[in-house]
Amino acid sequence: MEKVRRASHAGSWYTDNPKHLSDELDGWLRSSGLTKSPDVRGVIAPHAGYSYSGRAAAFAFGNIDPSNITRVFLLGPSHHYYTPKCALSVATVYKTPIGDLPIDLEVNEELKATGKFELMDIRVDEAEHSMEMHLPYLAKVFEGHHVKVVPILVGALNAESEALYGQILAKYVDDPHNFFSVSSDFCHWGSRFSYQFYDKKHGSIHKSIEALDKMGMDIIETGDPDAFKKYLSEYDNTICGRHPISVFLHMLRKSSTNIKIKFLRYEQSSQCKTMRDSSVSYASAAAKVDGSSSN
Repeated sequence: MEKVRRASHAGSWYTDNPKHLSDELDGWLRSSGLTKSPDVRGVIAPHAGYSYSGRAAAFAFGNIDPSNITRVFLLGPSHHYYTPKCALSVATVYKTPIGDLPIDLEVNEELKATGKFELMDIRVDEAEHSMEMHLPYLAKVFEGHHVKVVPILVGALNAESEALYGQILAKYVDDPHNFFSVSSDFCHWGSRFSYQFYDKKHGSIHKSIEALDKMGMDIIETGDPDAFKKYLSEYDNTICGRHPISVFLHMLRKSSTNIKIKFLRYEQSSQCKTMRDSSVSYASAAAKVDGSSSN
């Protein structure tokens, strides 16, 4: 029986007009000027409203060559619902204004059988935006291709759990038909986020934020989940997808395919100049099979 997850943020976080949405995504993808690569096996992309982060996200999704991919794992953080675990969707289909994405029920069952995942109520699923904001881009990029999705809501995991889920999911990395869409914004800066780290040696506040984010991005590019953990505990940078990113780093470390993450775009919603300002940072990355090992 079909169980639908509605596009609950369409009409507010992005347009629910199919033609406008399609044209908007096409425009951003075109202007990113990226060449699609079959070696790109995953992305890290933001999840804010499209007027804020839609353009930046194109620098992740524009890398995807859909021809060989049949399944997309979606890893998104939980903003409203607390769980110390990862949760699977009970829906059978995720709707978007420009085409629906069926859930891969077989893989869902496989993951359920590990006993490590909980199931999220459809209301929890529809309240969460972190994965939904990736869906229209995926629907667009995979237009005309048969693709299924495996949404995984990543809760407030401790370091052991991050490693555990990385271990469980690592085997899927080695199948080139699988793709991974990891959802995260970067620094949320300002008093409304209770985060105002400012290192004056960088000059203005927005430069300090950029230096802080780039430090994190450089560490993510090394692929080392422990170094990323250390960075987070030292600076407490408000990267909302810290847990999905950590799980992804553990997956890549434990898989036998050599995949490297590279950031391609960095933006801020606005430039903070005084302590009264606030901003959110957006970074887009591609995870690509490393040259020599892809032959």
